Amino acid sequence: MAEILVCREADLPEGQTRTFDHGEIEIGVIRHGGKFYAYENLCPHQGGPVCEGIRIPRVLDVVAADRTLQGQAYDHTEIHIVCPWHGYEYRIEDGVNANDPKIRLRKFPVQLRDGDVYVVV
Repeated sequence: MAEILVCREADLPEGQTRTFDHGEIEIGVIRHGGKFYAYENLCPHQGGPVCEGIRIPRVLDVVAADRTLQGQAYDHTEIHIVCPWHGYEYRIEDGVNANDPKIRLRKFPVQLRDGDVYVVV
């Protein structure tokens, strides 16, 4: 395993993404909610640049007791990365697909040390 220096913490503002190449793969580091997440920048669906997608709260259907749809709401406790090519959504915390837990992003550990952000590959 190798530690790759990505950047200084201060150089990756909240809500931003930084991508870099490591050999044959591209890795995206996302800063969200004061935490750093690193994933291969490759959507399992059709190879889109998933780390470059927007981040949105999980969308919930609001259903009444009689099972009629009342509308939708956001669950701000679960944030999703949305692949810009086809809209596949993945939980930012673990890279698991929002609709099919068998589909997931390849995740890499992130380490913070002395103000620097490292990805372990």
